[in-house]
Amino acid sequence: MQSSENKMGTMPVFRLLVTMALPMIASMMVQALYNIVDSIYVSRISENALTAVSLAFPIQNLMIAVGTGTGVGVGALLSRALGEKNQKDANRLAEHGCFLAVLSYLAFLLIGLFGSRAFFAVQTDVPEIVEGGVQYMFTVTVFSFGLFTQLIFEKLMQATGRTVLSMLTQGIGAVLNIILDPIFIFTLDMGILGAAVATVVGQIIAAVFGIWLNARYNREIKLDPMHFRPSWSVIRRIYAIGVPSIIMASIGSVMTFCLNKILIAFTETAAAVFGVYFKLQSFVFMPLFGVSNGMISILSYNYGARRQDRMMAVIRYTAGIALGFMLFGVLLMQLIPGPLLLLFNADENMLGIGIPALRIISLSFPLAAFGITASSTFQALGRGFLSMTISIARQLVALVPLAWLLARTGMLSSVWLAFPLAELVSTTLAAIFLVHIYRRVIKPLGEPAPESV
Repeated sequence: MQSSENKMGTMPVFRLLVTMALPMIASMMVQALYNIVDSIYVSRISENALTAVSLAFPIQNLMIAVGTGTGVGVGALLSRALGEKNQKDANRLAEHGCFLAVLSYLAFLLIGLFGSRAFFAVQTDVPEIVEGGVQYMFTVTVFSFGLFTQLIFEKLMQATGRTVLSMLTQGIGAVLNIILDPIFIFTLDMGILGAAVATVVGQIIAAVFGIWLNARYNREIKLDPMHFRPSWSVIRRIYAIGVPSIIMASIGSVMTFCLNKILIAFTETAAAVFGVYFKLQSFVFMPLFGVSNGMISILSYNYGARRQDRMMAVIRYTAGIALGFMLFGVLLMQLIPGPLLLLFNADENMLGIGIPALRIISLSFPLAAFGITASSTFQALGRGFLSMTISIARQLVALVPLAWLLARTGMLSSVWLAFPLAELVSTTLAAIFLVHIYRRVIKPLGEPAPESV
């Protein structure tokens, strides 16, 4: 039975955002730590092993994109339904989220079974990279049912404001991965395959834990799988919000694939550096994603409740916190790029390529703070198409072509300039769209009531 009042409509906004974001930040920091530790262990096998995992990253990112994007669609609509006191719709949305997680797994099962070798063969002809990459990709796709189950149940808990439970689900998977990595990679001498096995084992255990937590503590939704019947109208509603989010993250996979092709033309080490950068930047961006995920649930709930005052407050607070995280990231990349790269067993060649890369790319971070806040706003209000447009403009219209053009200079260091230039393009678009959304969607809800914030 749903309670008459949800904290997302009553708690002071800043305290609510912090309360919801901190558990998500903690869990995502653990996840970021896992990403870094995983690559540190793999780098101890060989640089080719690190390159193989880096080249597999677009597929892993695509799986996370599909799972998370589906969850974003379900979560935003579920939070809105709760804000409207529509319990039946909330339950149906949760059931459809679980159904779509199963379909997502089946799609990547087929990709893993039949596409792993082809994916690596088009990127490189180095036998050690191809064989290691095929082992890694095959394992993480064929056994990805744990990942998709974990992601959807995390989103169900986030949508009802139970971010501590979501943190526990994600945290247990990441911690298990960190513990199991050295056991499978070195103790059992499984090499790169061991890294993949540790990943999927952690995901499966986290998924089981997430199911139990939802059944035990998430009382605002009730799943009834025995009477579930898929509804295409509900699925369309979910993906009206979720597909843009999926496409946005999937574009990242396409961008990474294209950048790897551009960089590997210089040297395999450049692709390895790019992979290391993604692991390091996750440590900066994951906290921001935690805040933005909390923001989406709060904004969606108060949009359903027509609380303009609380909507504007959460947008402002999120933007300020995001900028703080990004400035911290810039300082790290500017002051200690060398020590960061040495964590990954970098030799002189990798340091020579990686130090200028980290310093140049990090210049885009402050702009990204605004772009992510704006994109999360659009998703929460059901305008995911705008978020998708910004992502396409940044990564495909700007970043990849700019990287290709700068690579024509013959200077690898020039390629990294494409990142801040592309971020400038997306920030400009985000500002234009945000003004439009305020005038057309938020402002008409009514005049703010500061005392209720």
